[in-house]
Amino acid sequence: MGSYTTTAVGLGCMGLSIEGKPSREQAVATIHAALDAGCRQLDTAWSYYESGGPEQTNENLVREALNSWKGPKDEVLVATKVGHFRNFTEGKPTWGVDGRPEKLIRRAKESAMALGVDSIDLLYLHRPDPKVPYEESLQAMAQIVQEGVAKEVGISNASLQQIDLARGILGKNLVAVQNQFSPLFIDTRESLEYSLHCGLAFVSWSPLGGFRKPKDETKFETFKQIAQERGVSYQQVILAWELAQGEGMFVLPGAHRPETIVDSLQGGELQLSKEELALLP
Repeated sequence: MGSYTTTAVGLGCMGLSIEGKPSREQAVATIHAALDAGCRQLDTAWSYYESGGPEQTNENLVREALNSWKGPKDEVLVATKVGHFRNFTEGKPTWGVDGRPEKLIRRAKESAMALGVDSIDLLYLHRPDPKVPYEESLQAMAQIVQEGVAKEVGISNASLQQIDLARGILGKNLVAVQNQFSPLFIDTRESLEYSLHCGLAFVSWSPLGGFRKPKDETKFETFKQIAQERGVSYQQVILAWELAQGEGMFVLPGAHRPETIVDSLQGGELQLSKEELALLP
């Protein structure tokens, strides 16, 4: 991914710090289990904290887990994001968006400080802000790289038009597009294919469908059938299917427990046959 060599299956760390999170000890143990099993990509964000709680909780958690891990820290790609924040809507925890250039630059510097690095490995613009011209947000991302706060950048939740705008403004510093993609959400397949065509990494968030909303379980039936025949979890089959979409694919399954992420990581080794892939979306 960009100038980094990393694992196709990373750990999406959001669930370790937002509402419904596990204990801090279990969260650290989950990150350690992923790293011990060979995972070399951790994905966090400035906004991964509980609404009303301390900001940047997850970035601080990632730093704590890496500092206490005994393995080769220099092999681990740590990606974070700026542009989102937590708030409340009608008393319920929600997500706000702020793509103003001055805020993005400030948050990027805060992220570097929380992660304990001089320069962030990979920094994403978390989501377009409808109140701010996308070009202005992208120009801020370019400035962040110019100032050395981040080495490379990506965009997230982006349309085809926004990918092209980002390519024009960020040039070679743009290395990844992180969009949702799963059996429950295949509307982004066009952006997936276009990203790979342009030589950009495509990073799937919520690749297993997410854990906070009810799922249409019928979407998983064929995956479960293949999994039963293979003697593996259907989550591994989903991740293997996503990685088979093309060279440059990455997935970020979340986990609350060490056992969950260790199982997901095995999806990176599973090779599906042409016949099996033909049965899937």
